[in-house]
Amino acid sequence: MGEATVSKPLLVLLHGFLGDRHDWRSLLPLLEPHFHCLCPELPGHGLNVDQPLPTPGLEAAANHILAQLDSITPHGAQPGRFHLYGYSLGGRIALHLAKQLALSAPERLLSLTLESSHPGLASASERQERLASDAVWAERLRHEPMTEFLDAWYRQPPFAELSEQPRLALIEKRAGQNPAALANCLLACSLGLQQDLSALPGQLPCPVHYLYGERDSKFAALAQVWWAQAEQQPGINKLHLHPIAAAGHNCHLARPEAVTAVLIQQLQQVHLQKGL
Repeated sequence: MGEATVSKPLLVLLHGFLGDRHDWRSLLPLLEPHFHCLCPELPGHGLNVDQPLPTPGLEAAANHILAQLDSITPHGAQPGRFHLYGYSLGGRIALHLAKQLALSAPERLLSLTLESSHPGLASASERQERLASDAVWAERLRHEPMTEFLDAWYRQPPFAELSEQPRLALIEKRAGQNPAALANCLLACSLGLQQDLSALPGQLPCPVHYLYGERDSKFAALAQVWWAQAEQQPGINKLHLHPIAAAGHNCHLARPEAVTAVLIQQLQQVHLQKGL
């Protein structure tokens, strides 16, 4: 990733499963006047296709992202502070990265923003059911033509808001990915192997924001439940909800202007409060 010259606040953007650094292309022109944006790719994706994960692998994925960030720190300098944004799987990895930083270097994380991300399943039966489902999807990745897998993947309920043309465009965009590497990531980072991190917002020394599409009924309901739980947790940094109108699961794809407006407003408040 090279060496960074950071004169603006650093904003790290983590894409979701099947994505890559180009997923943020429509947001960057709106964000870059305000932030120095870094878009590392998840293990098994894009330029990191040769980065297999152990199982379970969410903490290893978080370590991999942090190592990428630290590699841009000039030699001899202290690792810098940054804002962290994650979508879906990228958000779940961001949760684990935030947890690690809370223990090792809490001053580094200025804010955590999640988009359509799950904090973790509460029961063993739910985790087992999800792990079994992800194992089926991983087998399909390994044995079906990539376009057939993608067609089935993007017909799942979270993507119901996608009309035919955007869905076909996503399939075409994703078809060049490595299926074996993606299968490894899918299983290693399965929600069925993730610990429940719903109490984390109250444990972090920074604000936590959650964006969800108003048309994504599953994650809209999850957001409300998580918000209610966070309000009962000790700690001053609660979960701040931001519903995005006319959006489904992938808010930044459907409404880039609305997502960036929330980001700019909320993250600039952090800098005003901290005098940065």
